[in-house]
Parts: sequence; structure tokens; C-alpha cells
Amino acid sequence: MAKNDLKLLGGWSSPFSLRVQIALDLKGVDYEVIEETFNPKSELLLKSNPVHKKIPVLIHADKPICESAIIVEYIDEVWTHAPSILPQNAYDRANARFWVAYIDDKWLKALRSILMAEENDEERRQSLRKQKKCLRRMEEVMNKGSEGKAFSEETPLDYVILVLDAI
Repeated sequence: MAKNDLKLLGGWSSPFSLRVQIALDLKGVDYEVIEETFNPKSELLLKSNPVHKKIPVLIHADKPICESAIIVEYIDEVWTHAPSILPQNAYDRANARFWVAYIDDKWLKALRSILMAEENDEERRQSLRKQKKCLRRMEEVMNKGSEGKAFSEETPLDYVILVLDAI
């Protein structure tokens, strides 16, 4: 596929755009990243995502697909030449979708609150507690899901929690 047939409207600071880029890279697909401006938003973004007016948007053969989790599923279904991103088993796929929603709804919202709060603000302290709780819950699930396989003494989540403790 030609690179110009696949475009990603995204932003370097967006974890949602990064999610899509990772999926495209895992599939080995050529694509063009178009860095979105936010003030003002581009006409291409407003035309491609008229409902939410947000990134990321994947434009495949001039057809826009919006929302990062939906885009990843689309990528997985369209580019079947590479290993699947989502599990093949329906139950495991449903669990993967649950954790994507959990990360979007809990973890990223708490992270955003931390970044936006004042340094010594009570709201920030509450957001930090929520963030750590979310990370610990995710780590519990990952350890349980590893089915006895070595996960690691110190996981990336441990490091994130240490950083949050230092804030």
C-alpha cells in the first residue's frame, strides 16, 4: 500500500495517537503522520472527525476512522498479513477491550488531572492516589494473566509508581 493511501492525523503528545502508531508499526504498514494543530484545528481534522473534532483520525483510502481503540481494531482486521494485535479468542478479546477502556477512562483521566492541577493542590494529591490505585490494579491483572510465567521483579508499572510517589 502506498504511504499516501494511509494518513494518521495525530500529535506527538497524544497517547491515543501513539497507540495507533504502535498498531500500524506492529503490522508493518506504511503511513504518513500529519501533525495536527490545535489552535486553530485544521480543516482536514474538522472534516474527518466532525463529531468530536479530536485526534487521532486514520484516513484510509480517503475514508476517516475515529477513536484510537476503534482504529486499532480496524487496523487489526484490515492488515491480516502480520500477527494479530488482539487475541483470537472472543473472551480474551473482550478482556483486552475492557482494559483499553479502563486505561482510557481511569488511568489517562487521572494522569491528565495530575498534569493540570496546581503543584500543592489537594486535587492533585487525589489524582495521584487514583493513578497509583489504577496502576496497582493493572499490575495485579497482568501478574494473574501471566499464568505463572515470569513477569518481572520490577515492572514498568513499579517505576511509574515510584515517579508518582516522588511528585
